[in-house]
Amino acid sequence: MGLLDTLLGHAGEKPIDKLAGEFAPLLAPGESLQRAFGLIRDLIVFTDRRLILVNKQGVTGSKVEYLSVPYRSIVMFAVETAGHFDMEAELRLWVSGQAQPIARSLGRNSGAQDILALIAQHAPR
Repeated sequence: MGLLDTLLGHAGEKPIDKLAGEFAPLLAPGESLQRAFGLIRDLIVFTDRRLILVNKQGVTGSKVEYLSVPYRSIVMFAVETAGHFDMEAELRLWVSGQAQPIARSLGRNSGAQDILALIAQHAPR
């Protein structure tokens, strides 16, 4: 997956070394980036302690929301894959203390399985 997949709206894996500078101010001492997936301008970033959902807003993308979800607070998760007529897969995370899930679109033929496997690996048992 590369630039073409990202432009088509598919969640493609991003190189961690290129994101390290952007995320350095957001990381706790000793925390490290593990993997990242990009969807056009938005990102799903996995660290060794939490999941960071990045939502770039506006035409220029200068307004950015960083949603930090500690793995221990993930109660349940689901990925709905794209069907024949659907254009995208969707990730839903239920977090303790919230009735509604956090939802993110992943795109068609995305890295949904990789993202699901990473969440399963980090979620509390």
